[in-house]
Amino acid sequence: MDVEPALKSAMNIDGALGAALVDYDSGMALGTLGGGHHLDLEVAAAGNTEVIRAKIRTMAALEMTDDIEDILITSGRFYHLIRLLSTARTSTLFMYLALDRSKANLALARHELRQIEKALTV
Repeated sequence: MDVEPALKSAMNIDGALGAALVDYDSGMALGTLGGGHHLDLEVAAAGNTEVIRAKIRTMAALEMTDDIEDILITSGRFYHLIRLLSTARTSTLFMYLALDRSKANLALARHELRQIEKALTV
């Protein structure tokens, strides 16, 4: 599955508001879908890149050798799910998914992102 079909699959997850495939080395989005006036996916890509970099630095400082699967940020109305792709062990890609908390099932969204990750070829 290429970038565009992967983003479309992510947007089919219940409650999805926006999705992006991002290179956290550069902070640039390889593709985005959804979003809107209140969810600028380019800004989200850059901001979430900093979240990942900070977590990687922290884990290194703690000498933790475990891999990061995903990072969840919750707010009153939204879930922000950041999934580091398994290819991130050799590259620097993550999938960002913004979800409407009132419509989303977080466990199911995480499961579906794992399935998208398995099918993704970049």
